[in-house]
Amino acid sequence: MNKNIIIKNASQLVTCSGFKAKRGKDMSDLQIINDGAVVIEQGIIRAVGKTGTTISEFDESRFSVIDARGKAVLPGLVDSHTHFVFGGYRAEEFSWRLRGDSYMQILERGGGILNTVLATRESKKDKLIEAGKKRLDSMLSFGVTTVEGKSGYGLDHDTELKQLEVMADLDNGHPIDIVRTFLGAHAVTKEYKGREDTYIDYLIDSVMPEVAERKLAEFCDIFCEKDVFSVEQARRLLSRAREMGFKLKIHADEIVQLGGAELAAELDAVSADHLLQASDKGIHDMAEKGIVATLLPGTAFSLREPYARGRYMIDNNSAVALATDLNPGSCFSESIPLIFALATLYMNITTEEAITAVTINGAAALNREDEIGSIDVGKKGDVIVLEFPSYEYIPYHIGVSTVEKVVKDGKLVFDKEKE
Repeated sequence: MNKNIIIKNASQLVTCSGFKAKRGKDMSDLQIINDGAVVIEQGIIRAVGKTGTTISEFDESRFSVIDARGKAVLPGLVDSHTHFVFGGYRAEEFSWRLRGDSYMQILERGGGILNTVLATRESKKDKLIEAGKKRLDSMLSFGVTTVEGKSGYGLDHDTELKQLEVMADLDNGHPIDIVRTFLGAHAVTKEYKGREDTYIDYLIDSVMPEVAERKLAEFCDIFCEKDVFSVEQARRLLSRAREMGFKLKIHADEIVQLGGAELAAELDAVSADHLLQASDKGIHDMAEKGIVATLLPGTAFSLREPYARGRYMIDNNSAVALATDLNPGSCFSESIPLIFALATLYMNITTEEAITAVTINGAAALNREDEIGSIDVGKKGDVIVLEFPSYEYIPYHIGVSTVEKVVKDGKLVFDKEKE
């Protein structure tokens, strides 16, 4: 398939230009080119600028040409925190929460993550691939071109590897790039309840070495939370993971203020995620180290919890990313438009900051800021075309996708007009 594309006459070419995460006030700088064009050759961006001067040096007959007149063009979006490979569903738990049961109460009686663990253990690999592909297709329609996927619904050797293998297969067969994260420390099964240190030993000794040897995951993550894994246990697991070659992430300070944000800074994690209860010190420590704060407003919305302090973080020079946290329990949604709406309407994050958070900062949360997340020469040709002339329509059209076309690696992989 032709990987040479010219997109021209864009009313706004929203480049989000940069090769590192944007922090604080810099998150508002979208580097917009009016009447812009981008030239993608062999899947790589070769030229960016005003239409007239940019395309004059290229023979358009060698390219597929998209006329984006009256439309805004942005980098492909990055959903940097999901759990999209799983078996079964938990619709009944949503009803329980509506009746007043808390997330932790449901987990304590064998629901929550443990419910999905049983279903995922029983699911055949081909069924997980089939379901995962459908979810990826939906993400693509929202403009997502790179997604992070976590394991963590196995909590045993075979199923954890099965989840990661499914993601590897999908990465090879689907347009969306998948960044894999090992999250074996997502919860504790009944046989290890009260013996969490032994379970950490099991992961370190019996699961992680094979994941590392087979290169099934790039990142290691842990759910550092009261009654799940302590800061000390998280430090031990992540420190060993780093020695094995994994980059680090952490589910931090979601339900109680435990010190996960401070630990992320201590260990130089790539990102710390959730952060609903993160302390001022934790936020400042992360900002000082340049660690991406990945916020997941869809989960707070679904659990009816206070939102993470995104405004405070940005005002204190943090690099903030936004992601869906797609999972079968606390946030069964892959809707990027919903995330935009929640961030702008309820977290006091501006539209410009939200766009940065799902482009260059989302890329930085996956250690990919040098190759995706902005429309810059030398980066992958991952670009989306909106139906409307301005990026401001994204949160304005509440909860509805404004994406008309998606280009991935220089190939048109989604076109709403042809669906």
